[in-house]
Amino acid sequence: MRTTLLLDIDETLLYNRMDSFLPAYLQAWAEFIAPYSDPQRFVKALLHGTRLIAEHERPECTLRDTFDSIFYPSIGFGKADFQPLEDQFYQQVFPTLKSVCQPVPGAVDFVKSGFERGYQIAIATNPFFPLTAIEQRLDWAGLPVDQYPFALVPSIGTFHFAKPNTAFFAEVLANLGWPEGPVIMVGDDPKMDIHPADQFGLFTFWCSNQNQDPPENLQMPHSRGSLNDLLNWINQLIDRGVLPDFSTPTALIATLRSTPAVLNTISTHITDDQWTYHPQSEEWCAAEIICHLRDVDSEVNLPRLVKMLREDNPFIPGMDTDRWNEERQYHLQDGPMALDSFMAARLKLLSLLDAVRPEGWGRTARHSIFGRTDLSELVGIIAGHDRLHIQQFLANLSLVSA
Repeated sequence: MRTTLLLDIDETLLYNRMDSFLPAYLQAWAEFIAPYSDPQRFVKALLHGTRLIAEHERPECTLRDTFDSIFYPSIGFGKADFQPLEDQFYQQVFPTLKSVCQPVPGAVDFVKSGFERGYQIAIATNPFFPLTAIEQRLDWAGLPVDQYPFALVPSIGTFHFAKPNTAFFAEVLANLGWPEGPVIMVGDDPKMDIHPADQFGLFTFWCSNQNQDPPENLQMPHSRGSLNDLLNWINQLIDRGVLPDFSTPTALIATLRSTPAVLNTISTHITDDQWTYHPQSEEWCAAEIICHLRDVDSEVNLPRLVKMLREDNPFIPGMDTDRWNEERQYHLQDGPMALDSFMAARLKLLSLLDAVRPEGWGRTARHSIFGRTDLSELVGIIAGHDRLHIQQFLANLSLVSA
């Protein structure tokens, strides 16, 4: 199985201390925007919007959507009018901030070695910036995206969650098609990188010197040291055959939250032909997958969860949902409309689970197929079902695009 590395950028691949970079970034914006808008008002709106997306938890809109809804009314600009100015800033002014940063020694050699070993490498920086700003920072680290085939670079326009939300890590893995081998989060920040990745069930490597201690009440990393130390540790980890553990309530809810978010991002680029393309006669098309997820959430998962949370040890019958594909003619249904309905059903499901107290995950039921079960096991089945169909959805689109 292939090993996947999730790499933070700042202070991991690129020395870029926020106490130096952020003031320089805000000052650059203030000077640039002064001829067009009040700089103080602009910077205040920028910071307010960023704070809001750091707390964002809803899968129906991207971080950019949330940011824009606050930012543009605050600065008195429409998006269409401001976009040329934003493009100009990131093309002409943002590159000057390179002087605030320095490449981390050994980072380029580490990434090269990772690719040579066949690892899948994805960037797992906080997606608070447009894609160009994140790609420029990679370039400053000596890792331009046109030379290094990163499997994923998140951005404010494509992601729905940010660190330290565990759903961020679920969204990363869902975009990668839920890789089935070892997954390791590599970062410098115990609060943003190490603790939430551990809570999600990933193995973690803390880029730090041995004299540093993590903040109190935070999970220790599985290992720590320099990037050179990481390569040796990965060998040991692979030899042990370790895999992520997505079975905790925290990881399960993060997985369920990520599924509609990722489908929402992917679907914005799907053509009518792609919605109805069948890779093989027995394989479902994209529209059929979404319709299936919609109806299973609405008619199976939600009623089951409500029953388990309201009744003591209820009986839950099994249901054959695969036959609905032909009976309900999913291939003739509108894919985007089905996705909207799935999103609505999933939000209801998440609302139920978010309210469950820790002891509630042990509530039991009698299932006609599984026998005695509990809430944790049934939600685990839903999450596994999500992962399976995300993989199917992405495989379908890769074939139609080939």
